[in-house]
Parts: sequence; structure tokens; C-alpha cells
Amino acid sequence: MKKTCLFLVSVFLLVAASCNKYLDVVPNEYVTDDDVYNNINLAEQALARLYNAMPDETGSTITSYTDESYHHWTDNGGALDAYKFNLGTWSTTDNPIGNWAGRYQDIRRANTFIERIEKVPVPLDRSEYYQTWIPRYKAEARFLRAMFYFELFKRFGAVPLLTSSASIDLNEAASSNVERNSTDEIVDFIVSECDDIASSLPSVQEPSQVGRVTQGAALALKARTLIYAASPLFNGNALYKDISNQDGKKLFSQAYDREKWKRAADAAMNVINLGIYSLYSPFPDNPIQNYAAQFHTRDYTESIFQRIKENSTGLDGNWLPNGPPFKGNGQFTPLQEMIDSYEMKNGYPIGEQGSNYQSTGFWSGQLWDGLKWQAVSNISNMYKDRDPRFYASIFFQYDVWRYDATKRPVKLAFWGSGNGKTDGWANSKSGTNPWGYNIRKFLSPDYDRNANTGTAKRNWPVYRLAEMYLIYAEAMNEYLDAPDNRVYEYINKVRNRVKMPALPILAADQTKAGMRKRIQNENRVEFAFEAHRFWDVRRWMIASTVDNQAVHVLNAKPSAAELAASGVQDVNSEEAGVAVFYKPVIIQTRIFQDKHYLMPVPQSEIDKDPKLVQNYGW
Repeated sequence: MKKTCLFLVSVFLLVAASCNKYLDVVPNEYVTDDDVYNNINLAEQALARLYNAMPDETGSTITSYTDESYHHWTDNGGALDAYKFNLGTWSTTDNPIGNWAGRYQDIRRANTFIERIEKVPVPLDRSEYYQTWIPRYKAEARFLRAMFYFELFKRFGAVPLLTSSASIDLNEAASSNVERNSTDEIVDFIVSECDDIASSLPSVQEPSQVGRVTQGAALALKARTLIYAASPLFNGNALYKDISNQDGKKLFSQAYDREKWKRAADAAMNVINLGIYSLYSPFPDNPIQNYAAQFHTRDYTESIFQRIKENSTGLDGNWLPNGPPFKGNGQFTPLQEMIDSYEMKNGYPIGEQGSNYQSTGFWSGQLWDGLKWQAVSNISNMYKDRDPRFYASIFFQYDVWRYDATKRPVKLAFWGSGNGKTDGWANSKSGTNPWGYNIRKFLSPDYDRNANTGTAKRNWPVYRLAEMYLIYAEAMNEYLDAPDNRVYEYINKVRNRVKMPALPILAADQTKAGMRKRIQNENRVEFAFEAHRFWDVRRWMIASTVDNQAVHVLNAKPSAAELAASGVQDVNSEEAGVAVFYKPVIIQTRIFQDKHYLMPVPQSEIDKDPKLVQNYGW
């Protein structure tokens, strides 16, 4: 028993362990399905392979595909992919995150596992052990298959629903002449699978098994699926009225169904009512740390399901500022639009009367450096008295990080030649951040990159309790004629973790439309850089606004004329750079068309299967 448990856990910790690739790299004549499913150890490895196929958004470039950030590694493939999405040049033959064929390979492996695991011979002296574990293995594989279908659903909407290994022959180009199932059929399948397996899964995993599927994970997948299904993209969207299979079957329901919101609310409440999870908040006097620390520790208070990660400092190296004290590469620049989404600590959005927001002037006080409070000065009033999640998620000019080790604040403004003087840019170097902000969320203060000491211990949060609270609040707001305490209670639980004032605050908060705006923004800041926003703006159908406009950064690379006009005698000085720094400038004008709400079925798949019909606009 111990051997099996330790093997599986080691696989979860090693994200791409070579032993998990055996189905891909070992010739079929040596390892076939029959070989695998006549050996319980190989069958357990097949399950581990399915776990490793789970989505992993750690450090994902998807944050730069929407209005969160800008990817400026101009010599990097991830940046080129970001440009495709931001400029609308991705296509039926070039979709960096489509993953149609790969997901169906994963589904085929899951189908095979589900069909065969109960017939795998086991040692007689371990038969009692496997009487417990084999049903659980099967339930885990069904969960992973349902997750794979959700990944296809959120990309393509209607997709073929293939639930037997015989229906997917990856060796025959035209063998899978299948039609797309409707979005309602895909949703119903995912939900029914989650319902059916929930009772076969443990409510919590023992410490040696953390990272495996639980009852809460199955119910959370159900809740996320249903909130997508209730959202405008899939709930009576007339844009897709003409998408039908060749036999005339409609793939997208045209009838708006208010009850879909109630189903989503009930599903989220089922997770909440398990009573297993609570919002991570061990620092009652430090709301910044209450939020920040969950992303660089292995604490499972709030985590419903997570992808277990090995200790690694790669993300820290990519995201930290560039200068000598930090030695990072500043991969992404948060956009000014993202910065402006953080409310003031009094609960007012910065554009609302009563917010007390100021875009000019400076203040002195204290900022949290990840380990302790540190005295600071000359901080722009733009960054004064903001939502604590802002300070946990964003590096800005004169912010502090591990000050005892770095010895100076973060400097992102122009300063002479740049090299060694700023943390934002250096001449002729693409791997730096020249636009005024850095991502801070997920970074570990236990790791000192300059001294190369310490490490980062983090997992990737797949589902956490805050999402269930916000799903419930969103779904009830849409279900009711006007928000009431059922809506306010759960969004306020999320806000209270960081000591943000309870809603309603504005008169508009008491209307469905006003509260919708609040909930969407709460999702934006709570799940910043967690790979939610790209999909959320699509399911809400606001991408044609937020991802279809000029986006802004700060003026960290001013012109000579701007520096001369600053009035500072030494135009190459830090003082001159700061004087012209706090001005939003356009970094990119982005393009989003209606066809971009869903991804196109890859042309290569349509070429193989003439029964597949294409999505709208492609």
C-alpha cells in the first residue's frame, strides 16, 4: 500500500516525470494497452499520466491575452502568441491554446482507463486494499475526463462527446466521423459525471494523498461548469443561432433559461455547505498577507483542488523586477486598466465621487515588503489607500520587496541608460520590464534571488473557496430581480478577508446591473493573474469592449522632448524620469471580433472529419 501511495504522490509532485510519458514514447510493440491493463503498477501510472494532463496555468502567458497584462519578451514564443490574440491574427490553423487533438488524446486514455481498470489483475495479498482503491481510481479518471471536456467546452462550446475508447481511433485520420454534441449535452454530461462520482471520493485526502481528486473537487467542477452554462455566451446567445450539424441539429440553445443561474448557485452552495473549506486568513492584522501568503505556501485551508508543484523558483525569476537587487526578468507588465480596477480601501471605484483617489502628488508611510512593514516615501498618490489585494499583486514605483536584502525600493521609471539603475528596463535587452509595473502575486518572499537562497513552495489553485462564493453571488444576482442579502453576503465574505467594506456602497449596487458590474470586478481583482479573466470576459460577453481597445502602461521610456520639458536640469537623472513617469501611454491597440468569443474547430480536424461544422465567423 505504501509503495503505491508514494509512487502516485511523487508523480503529482514531478509535473512532467519521465515515467508518465510511457504511452507516448515507448513503441506500441513493447507497451500496449493490454500490457498496461494486465499490470496494476502500469495501470496506476496510466492514472498518473491523466493527472499530469490537467491544465497547468502556473506562470501562464494567458494573462497577457486579455486586459490584465502585456507580454514584452519580444524574442519569446509566448509573446508572439499574445500578439496573435491581442491583434486578432489567430486562426483555424494557428490557435496556440486550442488543444483540440491533445484533449481528445487525453479523453481516449481516460476512456480506456475507465473501461479496463476494474479488470486489472491484482496480487492476492493486496486484494482487500484494491477493493477500496480501484473504485476510487475509476472515479478519479471520470473526474479528469469531465475536466478535459470542460476545457473543450469553454474553448469551443459544442464538441463531440466520446465516452468509449473505441470511438476515438487516433491512428485513423478519418475514423472518427462524428458530429458535435450540443453545449447543453456537454454540460449535462459533465454535471452528471460529477454528481455520480462525488460519493465515491473522499471529502478530504490524507496528507500523503494531497493533490488527488476529492468530493469537493467534483462539486466545484460542477459549479464552474454551470456558471459558464448560465452565462450570456451559452445561455440564449443569438450569435450562434445558425450553428447546426448537417442533419439540422442546433448546437447552441436559443432559449434564455433563468433557471440555469439557480442551478449554478445551488451547485456552488453544495461546495460551501461541505463545511470543509474556509477563506485563508491567518493574519487578522495584515489583510495584504491574508491574501498574498496563500499563493506562495502549501496551505490547504481554502484550496478545494490544486495542481501540486515541485519546489521551483522559475516563476520568481520570470516575474521579479530586473534590477540588481531582484535579478528577475519582469515577463509581464500589468496594464493601467488592471491597476485602475482595484478599488480604494473605502470601497469606492477610483472613478466614483467619494473615492478620494488622486492621480497627482505623493505620500509617505509604510508598505508591506513580503516579510515586514517598511517605511517608504515619495509614493504616488495613485497607489495610496487601495484595496489590499493591490499591494499583494502589483509592484509599482518605489514599492518594497524583502527590503533588508534588497536595500532599496523598486525603481521602474526612466533613469539614464537604465542598466543597473532601474528595475524596469535596460538598453537592447528584451527580457526586462520597461512599462512601469510588475506582477507581484505568487512570488515567494522566502526566496532571495540575489543571494540565491531559499525557495518557492507553491501549488497552482485549480478551485478555491473564494470562487464558490463569487459563483453563488453572481448566479443569485442574475436569478433575482434585484440583489438581496443572499448576494451581498457571499461577495462580502471575499471582501472581508482583506478588510474591504461591505456592499452595497453605491446606489447602483442595489440594482442587478450595478451589482453585476461589482461582481465582475470582484472576480477580476480576486483572481488576478490566475487564468480566469481571459475566459470570464468571454462568458460575460464583454470582451468585445475590454479586449477591443487601446491599453495603457506608464511612461517609463519618455522621449527626449518630454525629459527636457520636465524642468529637471539633468535629463538623465532619476528625478527627471520620475517627473514624466506617471502618465498613461498606449502600449497596444487590441482587436477583438465577435468570432473570437469561441475558438474555431481546427481546420485539420474538419479536413479529417467532414461531419464537423465550424464555429461562428470562422
